Amino acid sequence: MNTTLRVFVEVVERGNFSRAAEALYMTQPAVSQYIKNLERDMGVQVLDRSNKVIRLTKEGRIVYEHAKEMIGHFETMHHLLHDLEHEPKGELSIGASYTFGEYVLPRVIAQLLKEYPGIQPSITIGNTQEIAEEVADMKLDIGIVEGDVDDAQLQVESLAADRMCIIASHDHPLAQEEHVKASQLEEETWIIREKGSGTREATEKLFEQMRIDPTHRMEFGSTQIIKESVEAGLGVTLLSLWAIRKELSMHTLATMEVEKGTLDRDFSILLKDKPMHTRSTLVLKEVLKRFVNNRHSSK
Repeated sequence: MNTTLRVFVEVVERGNFSRAAEALYMTQPAVSQYIKNLERDMGVQVLDRSNKVIRLTKEGRIVYEHAKEMIGHFETMHHLLHDLEHEPKGELSIGASYTFGEYVLPRVIAQLLKEYPGIQPSITIGNTQEIAEEVADMKLDIGIVEGDVDDAQLQVESLAADRMCIIASHDHPLAQEEHVKASQLEEETWIIREKGSGTREATEKLFEQMRIDPTHRMEFGSTQIIKESVEAGLGVTLLSLWAIRKELSMHTLATMEVEKGTLDRDFSILLKDKPMHTRSTLVLKEVLKRFVNNRHSSK
């Protein structure tokens, strides 16, 4: 049954039988037979083949969602059995939101591999919403995100505090003032992240907190692009202090003193809510906590 479910999932995710057959190193008739056997065993039709594009039936959607979970549990079982007698090693899929993924995670991975060279990490960077969904779907073993996550399928554990400040180019006129009024910032161009991002969520909270509604906004999908744009003088933004340490030390960016102009939030670790996780996942969690604690104690 495990092979049948894998074939079914591959067909659904690749969109047709021939691509699934190629990925599975099978013939197309063999793939078709697996799907027929699945439908026979389940007693329902799982795929609508009436059009050129393969679509899931309502019954097929249920089978697909549970098949993904069953395959994930099966793979976890193998990893756990292996972990009982061996050092953590093998593939570890990690997801991180942009701020943590681009500015903190590389150093964490370097430490992880120094201690556990047998682990093979693969990293996905996305916004908070995307990472949470992929952990819930077991496409990722672990996620590290900023902002609020409320999903009954996930274990959410606070990792580190994250202070966010309003920043501008070091040469921006407002950056030279000792104190900036909210009304002044309302007239500025704000460079913000896309919806679904934890930073975007924080920015919207800041606007409410300061009781402003800027009309001039530019939306970008990466923290790095936002930093470059702010340095170039295109506008102001709200960013994590974790993301701008280098620029602050080089005096290319500056924070602004504004009443109610900071926000505190948490970076959080996301795990699928299930009884056990692989040792590779758990040792990464340990390394993450140690790294963050060391950074705070060294300040």
